[in-house]
Amino acid sequence: MALQHTGGVDSATSRRAGLEDAGAIADLMIRSRRAAIGAIPAAVHPDGDTLMWITTTVVPEREVWLMEDVDSRPLAVLVLDGDWVDQLYVDPAFTGKGLGSRLIELAKARRPAGLQLWTFSTNAGAQRFYLRHGFVVAGTTNGSANEENAPAIRFAWTAP
Repeated sequence: MALQHTGGVDSATSRRAGLEDAGAIADLMIRSRRAAIGAIPAAVHPDGDTLMWITTTVVPEREVWLMEDVDSRPLAVLVLDGDWVDQLYVDPAFTGKGLGSRLIELAKARRPAGLQLWTFSTNAGAQRFYLRHGFVVAGTTNGSANEENAPAIRFAWTAP
């Protein structure tokens, strides 16, 4: 069942996430991954493991940002790990409305020396998105080093 969100994405705000947000972050990431199957491989971990990973590793050890509607419900999530965009997911009902762009601009502001990230070779939409935001292809793999065993592309961004 999809969540109902009030207010437009123009009124969405960003904030740092805390441990109290772990369940909402996990839900958003799980729903977003499921909606993207075909463009990306299916998740290899059960939902409960995803929640545990977000609770024990992601939120305590990484920089996590949420975009929220006026009712404080998450619309998108960004996870930064050093100079890596570790995760970027937008609620499937709100893709293409600028939330991901706002989070990438936030990431650039937080990491002005540069960013890098991986995306699956099959995810043409993500590739167009990152190229549009000034990222360039910095390498490719055959997928043997990721859990999904899926070919991937490393993108990098450096400030002009």
